[in-house]
Amino acid sequence: MDAFFNLNFFVELLLSTVRMATPLLLAALAETYSERAGLVNIGLDGIMSFGALAGFLIGFKTGSPVAGIAFGALSGVMINMIYAFCTIRLCAPQIVYGMAINIFAPALASFIYRLSFSDTSTLIQGVSMKAMPIPVLSQIPILGPVLFNHLPLVYVSYLLVPVTAIFLNKTKAGLNFKAVGEFPKAAETLGINVTLQKYIACIICGALAGMGGAYLTICYTSTYSEGIVSGRGFIALSAVIFGRWMPTGVLFACLLFGFCDALQIRFQLLSPSTPYQILQMMPYIFTLLVLAFFGIKKSGPKANGQPYYREER
Repeated sequence: MDAFFNLNFFVELLLSTVRMATPLLLAALAETYSERAGLVNIGLDGIMSFGALAGFLIGFKTGSPVAGIAFGALSGVMINMIYAFCTIRLCAPQIVYGMAINIFAPALASFIYRLSFSDTSTLIQGVSMKAMPIPVLSQIPILGPVLFNHLPLVYVSYLLVPVTAIFLNKTKAGLNFKAVGEFPKAAETLGINVTLQKYIACIICGALAGMGGAYLTICYTSTYSEGIVSGRGFIALSAVIFGRWMPTGVLFACLLFGFCDALQIRFQLLSPSTPYQILQMMPYIFTLLVLAFFGIKKSGPKANGQPYYREER
């Protein structure tokens, strides 16, 4: 037991926490943008699944992980435009079409994967992104390996947190964006194009969630398999609620969920006799607890989940 609980154990645990929180953070930031514009998108799991497949395929065909990540983002936007058209243009129920995306997108991804590879009994190895240690900073004891020895996409993901906070709170465009999610009719009277802002939110949401899916197949496993997302989209949804729809709060929530995920893997090594399925439940149990104790105290943006009818007075 002492061989496990040493300094190296905790450094590796924190390093894994940062890496495993990255796809959650991308998906949670995607949902933050969406909900700040008044769109509750529960289809993150489906968008991530399709982004995972698209990123894997393009990375496999081109040999470029950057191309895979970029195409994963693009495919996420394409899938989310279905949700955008139905909920913004047709004013359809957002929850219903978000769930439809969760059903449709993984099935489509599985179908395309089977068309692309005739042998689906073995895992096909794709490209993987290499770590990019930051000079000097990565040599700092303890903090260096934990914070400055990661993949480029990890740095981009965490950099998006302050960028999002500044955009939403310190810029006119960001304040207009938030106004759409709070009082869309009042925003329209001030000359803000509510419909355009909502479509922009869907584009950003799709791109970030697609990148989160591509991270799983290019940066995390370098393979694609059905169910690779494993409910991370729903965990990201709870992270947005736990983080109070604020980028810094969302970051903290994702790190907590990432910590639970990293910890359960190490518990499997500590207790091999324990069924691994029980240990794998840890992040999901934590998600339920978060929703039970924190999800009912604040409702988020006031117009969240409500369809916007421009001609209504």
